[in-house]
This record gives sequence, C-alpha cells and structure tokens, in this order.
Amino acid sequence: MRDFHFPGRSAVLAANGVCATSHPLAAKAAVDVLERGGNAMDAAIAGAVLLGICEPQMTGIGGDCFVLFKPAGKEEIRAFNGSGRAPAAASAAALRDKGHKTVPTYASEAVTIPTAIDAFCRLSADWGKIGLDAVLAPAIHYAETGVPIAPRVAFDLPSAAKALQAHGKTHFLINGEVPKVGQMFAAPGQAEVLRRIARDGRDAFYTGEVAEDMVAALRELGGVHTLEDFAGAESFYTEPVGGDYRGTDLVEHPPNGQGATAILMLNILAQFDLASMEPFGAARAHIEAEAAKLAYDARNRFIADPDQTARLDHMLSMETAKKLAALIDPKKAMAAAAPVSEAVHKDTVYITVVDKDRMAVSFIYSIFHGFGSGIASEKFGILMQNRGAGFTLDEGHPNEMAGGKRPMHTIIPGMLRRNGKVIMPFGVMGGAYQPNGHARVVTNMVDYGMELQDALDAPRSFTDQGKLNVEKGYSEAVRAELAELGHDVIVPEGPLGGAQAILIREDGILEGASDPRKDGIALGY
Repeated sequence: MRDFHFPGRSAVLAANGVCATSHPLAAKAAVDVLERGGNAMDAAIAGAVLLGICEPQMTGIGGDCFVLFKPAGKEEIRAFNGSGRAPAAASAAALRDKGHKTVPTYASEAVTIPTAIDAFCRLSADWGKIGLDAVLAPAIHYAETGVPIAPRVAFDLPSAAKALQAHGKTHFLINGEVPKVGQMFAAPGQAEVLRRIARDGRDAFYTGEVAEDMVAALRELGGVHTLEDFAGAESFYTEPVGGDYRGTDLVEHPPNGQGATAILMLNILAQFDLASMEPFGAARAHIEAEAAKLAYDARNRFIADPDQTARLDHMLSMETAKKLAALIDPKKAMAAAAPVSEAVHKDTVYITVVDKDRMAVSFIYSIFHGFGSGIASEKFGILMQNRGAGFTLDEGHPNEMAGGKRPMHTIIPGMLRRNGKVIMPFGVMGGAYQPNGHARVVTNMVDYGMELQDALDAPRSFTDQGKLNVEKGYSEAVRAELAELGHDVIVPEGPLGGAQAILIREDGILEGASDPRKDGIALGY
C-alpha cells in the first residue's frame, strides 16, 4: 500500500468492469459502453477511436492496431493483427536509386495502408455485442463538438506539429497555431467518416469518396498508392507468442510486432538475480540496459512481415538467452545495438478493458511518429501513418521494403498469465521503449513484489541510440555510477512511455492502474 503522506495514485478497484487508458474521456466512454450492455471489445474499440480525437498526434483512423484478447468464460488468448501493407508499387530499390539510405520519415513513401478501421469492423462483428454504430457514437460526438486539449497532449504537440504538411496544418492546427491546454479541438471531417463507417461498414472507408480523398493526398505528394491498395486492406487473426518468467507467463502479439523482443529480454534477465539488486539502483539499470541492447539487436535482425520473419523460435529460445546473457559484463557497458530501421518516436495510445464476464482486451493503436507522416487528406482530414519508416532499405533483409509487405512494428499489447489463468492485460506506450517497458513492469511486480500502480509509477531507464535515458526519478548518485560503468547517461526531455494495466485479482476484484506520465485514468463501475 502506498504511503498516503506523499502524492501518488491509488489503484482503482471495481467488481463489474474497468478501463485503463491515457485520456479520461476515452476511459469514461469505454465504461459507459460497458454500463449500456456492451462488452470489453465494444468498450475498447469505442475508447480507442475516441483517443484519436483526444490525442490526435498519437493515433487516428489513418493508423494500425494490434490486439490481444481473452474471450469471456475462457482462458485462451487470441491475437489479432490490424497492421497494413505497403502499396503494391512500393520498392526499396527505387528509393535506393534516389539516394535514400532509409525510408523518408515524413513523405508519401512512408505511408502504408491504414488497417485499423478494417480491424475495428471485424472485431466488432465477430466479438462485440452492441453494434458498430453504438460503438462509434462517442467518437463521432466528440469529433463534432470538440475536446479540450489535455496537459500531456499540449506538452507533446509543439514538437509533433512540426511534421504537419499542407492539409495536415489545416485540420490539426487552430487558426494556424499549435493548440494549447484547454483549447477545443474538433475534427468534423473525421466525424463524417465515422458516421459513414457506422452506417456502411469498412467499405465506407476503403472505397468510394473517403478512399479517393486519401489516395489523392498521397499521389499529390508522389505516392504510388492506388484505390486497389486501399480496397484490399485486410486484418487477420494470428497466434500469440509467450515465455515464462519465474512462474509468470508474458504473452505477446507475434511478428510483425516486436513483442518477441520483450520475451527475449526477460529470458536474458532471468539469468540474473535481480531481486538481490536495489530496484532503483545502478546495478539493475545496468543489467537491464545490457539485456535490452542484445534483445533489440536480435529484433533488428529477425522481426519483419509475418511471412518474412526468420528464426523466431531461435529468438524465443532460453538457450539463446543464456548465450546472450553470458556476454553481459556486470562492471562494464557494451556498445549499443545496431541502429534500428526507424527513427526515434514515442507516439502511440493504449487501452485495456475487462468486463463483468471477464472478457479481457489489450489494445494498442498508433500512427507511428507524432502526427504520423504529417500528410492528411484534403476533405476529411484523415492523417496518414508513416509505418513504412519501420522498413529497412538494406537489400535482402527480412524487413526490406517491398510492395504488399507489412513492416516491423513497434506497438505491442501484452498480457500476463499465471497457472494457466489470464491475470493482467497491460501495455506500455513509447515507441521503441515498449519491450523494455513490458520487461520493467513484469520485473517490478515479480522480482520486487510491487503493487500494480507502484509498478507503473516507478522510475524508468532505457538505452536507445547509444544513450542511456534515465528519468528524473533516479538519484544523481545512480546516474554517476552508471556513467562510471561506461554508459552515456542523459535525462530525457520527456518521461519514458506511459503504461495502463488491469489486474484480475485472485478474489475476483478488478484492479486498474494508469501511468501518471499521461493524462489518463483507470475507471471502473
């Protein structure tokens, strides 16, 4: 139990249902759906789509999603891939011929076909209870009437808005200026698109006037996208991957997501006695950083389109982890992992819902970088993701850009299982940080016995791009000790990620927690 002398958050306890996410309006909308008879899938979709209005720099209907879910009355975990393909005419060779070493981040070449809407429609039809029109109603309302800009959103906007181009500036700035705290942001064009989807389903987005609006914006900027590319967008069911960490199973979405990276990282950490180290001391931060370098290096080598990912079993093998752990020197930092194919980013939303029948949904939804590609359609203001920046241009690499191929994704929903029972859907936003974030939350709880909210509140560190980012929650003495071990230590401008989780307690009560690094809350009924 937390010390009530100090600022902090209490966990949210409820019997019938809980939502935890990064914006209060989305959490309330999700709980409202539960109270109206919807289930966890209905509520998660309702909240997720609304997050695209509440946090427009983070996500939107021009993006992708991944989902893990546990159906009511069962303990099996299902995975669903709502990520899109590169347009058929995309070509790494063509970009190399133009002199590019990487996929241009804020250009039409980085735009893959947004597939979240196809996923929402399929999941609603297959698993929802109240229908797509009811699920989309909250987002339609707020897109039309507007939402006040929240503090963390306002913190992120000035940097993210630099990516906006032409129509993007028209739809996402207010009188040409970056929105400030409390200003009302509305997206009437998106409201109209959502009304059409509610009435006519996924074809209202992927064919006809809406698709034509998106294709026109992309081709205006040199894109090779076609109406056929959009019409062919398709999400699909797949099988999750998992690994045991000291009696707790971490279950992740398979490639093209990077969830296997978190499993490998925990397998490496399992070779060390973390519990004997101070939870916020230098020794733990150092071992974690070294494990991350090795796990992320494996990610960069192997994870790609599901049809192209190589040696996944090798990556998940404990024998592999043991060999990698043997490379770690407790007294000296190793060189950074090979650079990743994507640029640094921290822009994603996550929502988790558990309902009265204990259906559990772990749902992550993103446009990749802040404001995605910066390219929005002219009429409806649909902001296009830049997931294609997750491809590499290295010839012959499993993740090399090619037409019709899905890029490696950083977004990963997670679930924990113990003794065969699902105990916690959770996620940690923050781009490349996400596998490290999953490992940190798990080790906080398993090795250090932290309660759920404490496990999310606790200070974080992350090695990235040759720097060891150490949050302000660490002491200066720890930072100095890490520097002595050879790390290039910095204090990041913003906090590392943002987490949401719901624990299904042994007594049957739901315990929700929401990261104070975001504007959000956990809310139950």
